[in-house]
Amino acid sequence: MIEHLTKEQFAQKVPNFINDSNSKFNGENPIIIDFYAKWCGPCKTMAPILEEIKNEYGDKIEIYKVDIEEETELTEIFGIRGVPTFAFFAPEKSCFVKVGSMSQSVFKETVKEKCY
Repeated sequence: MIEHLTKEQFAQKVPNFINDSNSKFNGENPIIIDFYAKWCGPCKTMAPILEEIKNEYGDKIEIYKVDIEEETELTEIFGIRGVPTFAFFAPEKSCFVKVGSMSQSVFKETVKEKCY
């Protein structure tokens, strides 16, 4: 299941990132954060692709959603200027941010490249 995060939950699920965005991610499994808006058509188009990735990887990946209109502080921290925006976190790697919707094949390739 894909979980919606508040800033407080984000701080628990994505260790150290809010306080030190230059640090390497120290979680156990890769995480994808989907910054979206309820009114955004491309965001809605990406939702089934995210569900498919979650079903494919299961417990080996975490996928969270952040509503940019409800979580404005997180939106500012990440400098979100357009939606959808995806942040990829993987153990011992720097955060990678991609703005805009992607095809299913491009998104899957990005997950493989940036998360594993």
